[in-house]
Amino acid sequence: MKLVKITINNKTLEVPSDWTIMQAADSANIEIPRLCFVKDINETSACRICVVEIEGIKSLKNSCTVKVADGMKVKTNTERVKKAVRNNLELLAANHHFECWRCPREHNCEFLHLLRRYNVPNEMGEDPFHERKAVISNITDALVLDSSKCILCGRCISACEKLAGTAVLNFNERGFVTFVGPAMNHPLDDAGCIYCGKCIQYCPTGALKEKDDVDLVLDLLEKGEHFVVVQTAPAVRAALGEEFNYEIGTNVEGKMFRALHDLGFNDITDTNFAADVTILEEGHEFVERLKKHLANEPTPLPMFTSCSPGWIRYIEIYYPEFLDHLSTCKSPQQMQGALIKHYYAKKLNIPVEKIRVVSIMPCIAKKAEAKLPQMEVDGIRDVDYVLTTRELARMIKRRGIDFHKLEPLTPSSPMASYTGAGAIFGATGGVMEAALRTVKEQLENKPFDLTALAGLRGVDDGIKEVEVEVTGLKLTVAVVHGTKNVPEMLRRVKENPGKYVFIEIMACTGGCVNGGGQPVISADTLSRIDVRSERSKALYDIDDHAKTRKSHENKEVKNLYDTFLKHPGSHLSHHLLHTSYKARSFYTKDPVK
Repeated sequence: MKLVKITINNKTLEVPSDWTIMQAADSANIEIPRLCFVKDINETSACRICVVEIEGIKSLKNSCTVKVADGMKVKTNTERVKKAVRNNLELLAANHHFECWRCPREHNCEFLHLLRRYNVPNEMGEDPFHERKAVISNITDALVLDSSKCILCGRCISACEKLAGTAVLNFNERGFVTFVGPAMNHPLDDAGCIYCGKCIQYCPTGALKEKDDVDLVLDLLEKGEHFVVVQTAPAVRAALGEEFNYEIGTNVEGKMFRALHDLGFNDITDTNFAADVTILEEGHEFVERLKKHLANEPTPLPMFTSCSPGWIRYIEIYYPEFLDHLSTCKSPQQMQGALIKHYYAKKLNIPVEKIRVVSIMPCIAKKAEAKLPQMEVDGIRDVDYVLTTRELARMIKRRGIDFHKLEPLTPSSPMASYTGAGAIFGATGGVMEAALRTVKEQLENKPFDLTALAGLRGVDDGIKEVEVEVTGLKLTVAVVHGTKNVPEMLRRVKENPGKYVFIEIMACTGGCVNGGGQPVISADTLSRIDVRSERSKALYDIDDHAKTRKSHENKEVKNLYDTFLKHPGSHLSHHLLHTSYKARSFYTKDPVK
């Protein structure tokens, strides 16, 4: 690539000729403000916050789209540039509903950060004669869209298209009345939305957020009428610390458990336990299907994993012809809830009607999953409340708990016991790796070198295919992360019948560590750090240092089967831990008025 010399703020740089001015500035640590721009996701230059002055050119130019040229001289901080940025920010602020003290994005709102940085007045917004746009809202059990906070940057639209692959969100109407939402502001839960939460993660304000259930859970704890058991997903411990200014990917498991204790939960369990149970159930199901396949009996292969509720919504909506290929296993969240109420309650000697289960999850789709009609056993709901990682952080802050000063706690519950295999569920490829550790060893009746499965790891490729040898058979498995990659994977399945036997699919790129309920990271940080990799490292580090790294060796899981479930795939296991799926149509309801 040809190099060119340019000058930015009197600093001479030599950069590739296909770079933008913004890229060149970033490489020299020269900060240019941005709002609509997100690297590789949204590069439309819509907000004009990143404008710069170029010598010899009359008008200001958007640094995010204008390419460098040899001899170009750029200024990023002249009075003219700063005035233009302030004017644009003031226009955006004039139509923004400010309630920062109760907005979930108050501490990491990119819009508010710029308003403070440029000391922007809001005279226009405070003028009683200034006409504001009508507020458009779209509320579901998992996701809330509030147009009063929207600045029409388009980042959510691009994330929905390029990461989820669903393109549910878009601009509606034109001019002053433009708003973001499904077509005609159709209800989100009926518009093909899979609740992956990518829109939330890329929104620079609080226009998109999870349905907040913090007050419900705090009220539950304060009333003290129920025995409240909490469970925490693998990925939460790898990200929660970011809400308290720890480095990205810091494992704060011990402090997290102590915070849950101090919040008043009666018992603390770990969803990693149910992840180990999932491996035994899903592994058994896979082996049974494989045996039928080898005996030339009709059976739906490849088998798809069923842990990601966003992926489940996706296949139910967009590819229902493949539903038979899904594992019938509930997700670890739902398994843990069912086991708490129908197994653990007896060990605690507490009536099941007195127990409530609260899940802490990295995913907003888990909220919708917990409310599905089939997620109950004998009329008893598996999970009662679901909070995201962000909501847990807000609870901790609202209770005045100093997270940094907390002493680590190890829960005593047998349902908090887990293996390294359970921990890596939160990273893409983790479910497949954990499953094969058990399946391969149990079928071959001997241990093997776990590094043989290392090819399943990593976030660089949206689809990874690996050939694994089991009992002399060479089996092709695949790992898919990000539903935008699902159509390609299913195309390969259709065109290569019999090639694939087992496929892991996660709705979010990187897996649950990058779930839609995890801490929101600014666009600037996302351009410099692969958050998915850093959080995944924390989970793999847990696995590397675990005394037990295979799900079938979890002593408490063994005890569960010995004393209660009897064996994987038993009648009781199916009653408690398995489920069914159904095709979903969309755009069948009336638009939101």
